[in-house]
Amino acid sequence: MSHTIGVRQAQKQKTRQALLDAGLRLLAEQSLSSLGLREVTRVVGVAPAAFYRHFRDIPDLGVALVEESLGSLHVVIRAILAEQPGSEERIDRTVAVVEQYVRDNPAHVRFIARERHGGVRAVRKAIAAELARFAAEVAAGLRAQPVSDAWSDDDVLMLAEMYVDHLVMTASAILDAADDGEADGGDAGACDRVAERARRQLRLISLGRLHWTD
Repeated sequence: MSHTIGVRQAQKQKTRQALLDAGLRLLAEQSLSSLGLREVTRVVGVAPAAFYRHFRDIPDLGVALVEESLGSLHVVIRAILAEQPGSEERIDRTVAVVEQYVRDNPAHVRFIARERHGGVRAVRKAIAAELARFAAEVAAGLRAQPVSDAWSDDDVLMLAEMYVDHLVMTASAILDAADDGEADGGDAGACDRVAERARRQLRLISLGRLHWTD
């Protein structure tokens, strides 16, 4: 009996993931507000009624995509803040991670960039909440660094929010550069130039951090 339940649960999870993947694939060419439930189920090959076993509606699927898109990045950035002792080393590692994330997850990055200020309120709120949680995690890492000893908690959080906003904008810019490069026949240096600018901007933020007084 338990084996049967396990098989059913695995199949249910497989269908749920297939719906998420189909939604993400369709969103490469349109916004979430224009996505139809039947479009998604048609790609997966299930009846529209099956959709409701996994999600309440399309916005609910969008919220799940937000969690999927940003969740794994939290763990990696936290590890960088905890393990890289030097500022330059941390900056280089952070930008490298963002570059790799864009290469591995272009559809997720495109989805977040488009829907962060898109027309589906539940998804906008989910992205804002996820980025706020991300900023709180980064703030905890920054607070543990000696340079933050004299900083107020509000200022540490403000700095963390700057970092998170910068990471999101950098990811979007790298993706745009890659897309433009493909459209123009391939500019191999476009992404490198975006990454170098991102490193310089982070160095500027780090320099300002050393001299910040409230």
